[in-house]
Amino acid sequence: MLDHLIRRATVVDGTGGSAYPADVGIRGGRIVVIAEPGTVTEEAVTSEDADGLVLAPGFVDPHTHYDAQLFWDPYATPSMNHGVTTVAGGNCGFTLAPLHPDRPEDADYTRRMMSRVEGMALAALEEGVDWTWSTFREYLDALEGRIAVNAGFMVGHCALRRHVMGADAVGGQPTPAQLDAMLALFHDAMDAGAWGLSTTQSSTHSDGDGEPVASRHARPEELLALSRAVGEHEGTQLEAIVAGCLDQFSDEEIDLLVDMTATAGRPLNWNVLTIDAAVPERVPRQLIPSERARTAGGRIVALTMPILTPMNMSLGTFCALNLIPGWGEILALPVPERIERLRDPATRAEMLRRADSKEAGVFRRLANFGRYVIGDTYSAANEGLGGRVVNDIAAERGQDPFHCLVEICAADDLRTVLWPMPTDNDPDSWALRQRTWEHEDVMLGGSDAGAHLDRMCGAPYTTRFLGDCLRGRKLLPLPTAVRMLTDDPARLFGLRERGRIEEGFHADLVLFDPERIDAGPATLVHDLPGDSPRLDSKAIGIVSVRVNGVETLRDDKVTGAVPGTVLRSGRDTRTVSTA
Repeated sequence: MLDHLIRRATVVDGTGGSAYPADVGIRGGRIVVIAEPGTVTEEAVTSEDADGLVLAPGFVDPHTHYDAQLFWDPYATPSMNHGVTTVAGGNCGFTLAPLHPDRPEDADYTRRMMSRVEGMALAALEEGVDWTWSTFREYLDALEGRIAVNAGFMVGHCALRRHVMGADAVGGQPTPAQLDAMLALFHDAMDAGAWGLSTTQSSTHSDGDGEPVASRHARPEELLALSRAVGEHEGTQLEAIVAGCLDQFSDEEIDLLVDMTATAGRPLNWNVLTIDAAVPERVPRQLIPSERARTAGGRIVALTMPILTPMNMSLGTFCALNLIPGWGEILALPVPERIERLRDPATRAEMLRRADSKEAGVFRRLANFGRYVIGDTYSAANEGLGGRVVNDIAAERGQDPFHCLVEICAADDLRTVLWPMPTDNDPDSWALRQRTWEHEDVMLGGSDAGAHLDRMCGAPYTTRFLGDCLRGRKLLPLPTAVRMLTDDPARLFGLRERGRIEEGFHADLVLFDPERIDAGPATLVHDLPGDSPRLDSKAIGIVSVRVNGVETLRDDKVTGAVPGTVLRSGRDTRTVSTA
């Protein structure tokens, strides 16, 4: 007897092939029958009529930071609401394990680092996670059996360094004995099922003390030693972030990325390729590592988002504006002093000059303050400004846009929420995206879901992208779009029997209405531990989500089931050849 039968669905199976009508039967967490509608005679415990609905494989998000959130939110919301059934965590060099058992202060350091660098509310990290593990295996075991999605995790380079070197991990170099200890610790994590190594060399990544995070101090020989260790385990990967990921790689960064993947003999992915027709030289430059890697025996994959991710800014709390050269020191001042400096015309002029300089890289796009939309406000002086564009308000007041924005924020003691309008929402940029998505070493993803919780909302990229393909710009046919969200990332990570609707595969499935599928606007909610805020987005048109055959979501409501698996390298992933 079948556990469940889905009748008369329009199956888009993840291969990129044409959609077809079928009945799909599930038993024991697997897809056991795919047949023409009406031809399945085996009885089923439950069944449903999916006429007019699309049945697709569950979406695979290749870049998340759900490492902490899964402890208080086993449903990985809002990703699961938007059809995501498998998430890759432990990215950018940051993981919650291993933790040194004799240094309880390391957990506090990790919490403060994650709060600063990944925008996770400190109160949520303190109240929502029990922090009882030491080894990476214990961390994975703490999640086993209590999550609704499938989740795999890289080992964060920062945690390895901190465990072995203590406070010297920031600023120091490992002795030969310490490097050996780091490698032994890494092998232990890989034996437990970690997916591989993640690391960062990005200048934007600082810890809770404002210092460069530990992995930024690693020299190439340390990175290559760890990369070599990755290649000694089955079904493993590399993920790396360097400063050039945000704009354009330097020659040295290209050399490093190519050497890492070639040394490991494993794919390396990086996040995120920003595509903008106003900077036509960026995409060719960012794909040079992929071209060179193929000749060196490696593979480098660039992740890119198929939507424009809603992201807000603030002059009051840490956000992307702090990463503009010269802005961080001003925006880190106490609020009264910060307001005084921001109101100084000379200071504003210098800030604008730095924001428009070449060194600002991709952050230059944030400097067009006239195109900001005012979000939440908190003072009588700003009543009625929510939803208005700064350019219009500045014209009424006879001020330049940045001055106008500063005065609005100052009236709210800098609490004002600011929404920059995208500068790359033009036809040429979308045409360039369409062409770039076709590249063999470009993959959709990079949501950062689980991080930057009150600043950005990338998790709904799946539904928004499919809605755009079906009823918006129609840049891709639906079968191709589904393949890019399912089979492509599943194959990159070597996931065993996932990513397609195929007999014998795990029944990770999403059922949706093609006439409605979309994502609602990003809204601020306070539902994290400690009443901390985050941005949420409602899924539209998602009828059902199943993980390993068990329904986890129906009509945007979680069912309470937790059938997800902690995906472990080797057992749940196979080695992906780079030859």
